[in-house]
Amino acid sequence: MNNYITTAAYISGDYISPGSSATDFTYNTSSYLTFVSFNLSSESVVPTFLFATLSYFVILFCNLLLMLTIILNKCLHQPMYLILLNLPINDLIGSSAFFLNTFKQILVNSRTISYSSCVIQAFCIHIYACGTMFILTAMAYDRYIAICLPLKYNVVMTSAHIMKLITWIWVSTLILIGVLFGLLLRLPRCRSELTHTYCDNPSLLSLVCANTAVNNVYGLFTVALSQVGGNGMVLFTYLRILAACFRSKRADTRAKAMQTCASHLLVFLLFECFGLFTIISYRLQSVSPHLQIRVQVIQYFRNKIRAVR
Repeated sequence: MNNYITTAAYISGDYISPGSSATDFTYNTSSYLTFVSFNLSSESVVPTFLFATLSYFVILFCNLLLMLTIILNKCLHQPMYLILLNLPINDLIGSSAFFLNTFKQILVNSRTISYSSCVIQAFCIHIYACGTMFILTAMAYDRYIAICLPLKYNVVMTSAHIMKLITWIWVSTLILIGVLFGLLLRLPRCRSELTHTYCDNPSLLSLVCANTAVNNVYGLFTVALSQVGGNGMVLFTYLRILAACFRSKRADTRAKAMQTCASHLLVFLLFECFGLFTIISYRLQSVSPHLQIRVQVIQYFRNKIRAVR
């Protein structure tokens, strides 16, 4: 049946059109999906591949260098750097998921991807996004304790507490994203064309032909939880840090505190801007077909991370 199977009814919001028979509709069970907006000319293949390769190797080099520096240097085995160590690990997950599939598409000039590969890429990209939010929130918490409660820092930020914090970051991320994709995979597909240049949950959700109300509600819940929780924690910590800086009578103390927090705040704001751009692009249909610009935004964001570290 050419990778299609007839179904008892066509489900779209649990609605069946009047006068339609059960055999009028089919579900797409093809194992391959197509990126309709991925269309490179023969002249742009080589420069695009070189740019993507250079970008990926720069990301690999910077992340691995940071990881080795923290691991091999015993004086950096402190709470702040142990939390920071998770950021390059998380970044490698997201960048590898994005670039490895992009390399394949560019080299073979193919616009297709297997459904399983698309799900894996989307899962890793969402792990990266959610994990980054939680890691940056944990770093804000660490800076708050260090600046506002310096005498209690060694008592609060013990090795056991740091391990619990890191475990909470990864377990929470895996549970939130795991449930998100568990809800997605239970739904049947009736389309196979992706309008985006990479795979993510909204793109895969647009392929299904069933009621997605539960997925939409849970998706909004995860966004609200990560954004409200993360932004709330960062706002609270930086307001307290700012108040502590103004109360301090020593100018060098204020300058050191603000310098310590400036890099983290810059990375956090860049991440939030990228997230806002992504959300807007899904809401505006005229923006969605041209999401190639996201590649430049991602690179800019990651390069800034390397610069401030």
